[in-house]
Amino acid sequence: MAGGKEIRTKIKSVQNTRKITKAMEMVAASKMRKAQERMRAARPYAEKIRRLAANLSQASISDYKHPFLIKPAQVKRVGLILVTTDKGLCGGLNTNVLRIALNGMKEWESQGVADIRCTCIGNKGYGFVQRIGGKVISHVTQLGDTPHLEKLIGPVKVMLDAFQAGELDVVYLAYTRFINTMKQEPVLEQLLPLSGDRLGTPETSWDYLYEPDAQTVIDELLVRYVEALVYQAVAENMASEQSARMVAMKAASDNAKNVINELQLVYNKTRQAGITKELAEIVSGAAAV
Repeated sequence: MAGGKEIRTKIKSVQNTRKITKAMEMVAASKMRKAQERMRAARPYAEKIRRLAANLSQASISDYKHPFLIKPAQVKRVGLILVTTDKGLCGGLNTNVLRIALNGMKEWESQGVADIRCTCIGNKGYGFVQRIGGKVISHVTQLGDTPHLEKLIGPVKVMLDAFQAGELDVVYLAYTRFINTMKQEPVLEQLLPLSGDRLGTPETSWDYLYEPDAQTVIDELLVRYVEALVYQAVAENMASEQSARMVAMKAASDNAKNVINELQLVYNKTRQAGITKELAEIVSGAAAV
């Protein structure tokens, strides 16, 4: 059995660890509220631009078909935008989204896909794709606690340009969708070409006046819409990150408390045994005299 001094050292060490995890839990809780507000604030913009894109694409379907709306005859080249976090200590958040992305890559390869290109948003995903030998055509890391669209446009534009140039047949988006504080869901969904589920069918038909012309308006609007989808995914992922980190740090703090209680019990037993032994020695010495 360990001595009393060793046990006291362990208790002190676990107490220091618990202070750190408790502080990280409180910081994550504060950041989580801000991230959720930011995520919800981005949703109305994405929904409005989706309706505009749906109306414009339906209205001009006979005149012009944007490359983002054309379905390929066969899929041989795939692009993947992988959204992860820059830091760890957030439970299985990154592991889950990386697992679903890896399973998707294996499935595409089994279907005869010869070229898979990745755009990595977040340090964890970037490191993972490099370790498995994936082809990274662009990446962005160290986004901080607030996602900025100007930082995302560059790496995402590389992927969009490759799709428009015909170098890719489809583009997928992998991220973690925020459900609630206790639940986050890893998602792998098709980003391009835009499917009917993405745009939807407009409820009413609008007669638009285009300035300067329909093609220019649709070109700009659909690019902005795809960028808004990626931004929304990053915002959802950040809200999920802070929620998962808060839950993970709370679990770590609770576990540390249980360990401290167990060590305290062992220390008390060890101390009691030492006192009993000393009393027995004193009594034995007195009896011998």
